[in-house]
Amino acid sequence: MEKKTLRTECPDAVGLISKITNICYKHQLNIIHNNEFVDNTNQQFFMRTELEGVFNDQTFLYDLDQALPKGTQRQLISSARKRIVIMVTKEAHCLGDILVKAMDGCLDVEIAAVVGNYDTLQNLTEKFDIPFHYISHQGISREEHEAALLQAIDQYQPDYVVLAKYMRILTPEFVAHYPNQIINIHHSFLPAFIGAKPYQQAYERGVKIIGATAHFVTNDLDEGPIITQNVIPVDHNFSASDMARSGRDVEKTVLSKALGLVLDDRVFVLNNRTVIL
Repeated sequence: MEKKTLRTECPDAVGLISKITNICYKHQLNIIHNNEFVDNTNQQFFMRTELEGVFNDQTFLYDLDQALPKGTQRQLISSARKRIVIMVTKEAHCLGDILVKAMDGCLDVEIAAVVGNYDTLQNLTEKFDIPFHYISHQGISREEHEAALLQAIDQYQPDYVVLAKYMRILTPEFVAHYPNQIINIHHSFLPAFIGAKPYQQAYERGVKIIGATAHFVTNDLDEGPIITQNVIPVDHNFSASDMARSGRDVEKTVLSKALGLVLDDRVFVLNNRTVIL
């Protein structure tokens, strides 16, 4: 018996749930768990179905295609562990959190490698028996640096690339190489304080909460589809550096939660929004 996840996205219509579940029954597949959502503004239907049984993927997907509306996108995804490559600069808290959670099983993921534009986190990474690629950005063009990054990353064929406090802006060419596959943690409750030094911006604005946002990377800086967010309270006693220290715990928990949702195939992208089932 295998376990797989069916993800369905299509224009909304009457009877979609019945059509999908009837095809599952026809193929003698047991529905373990099911969630659905209709975006009434866009008239778009989303459904995530966990299935168990003996699969004939080709005939199952063919039957779905015959029953569902034109424009349907469907995926039948294996339960096999997904593979990620993590990109870092110098800060250890997000990387360390993912390494520990992967080791103890809180995140069901294979960390294929860590790539850094400094070697600061090489020792930490190698303590977990994970390859570290140091690719300096100094003395070369952005295009040359990203070509070297892609060469290192592509050899692992990752399902996702995770920016665990990677502090360089990626070019559109790099982003296009992994569409909706790059997950970033931004140390701000977006859409507030986009770009560099958000804690300094927050301090100067006198905010009473600070937060973090995990999102997919697009060509618009810090404006990609948001996966998860969280906040903590602050007050006038907090300096910008106090906010940054307090924010680290929020950043790592938001990133690992977002990664868990993505790895579990729960996140659908709708325009510049996400639907999470």
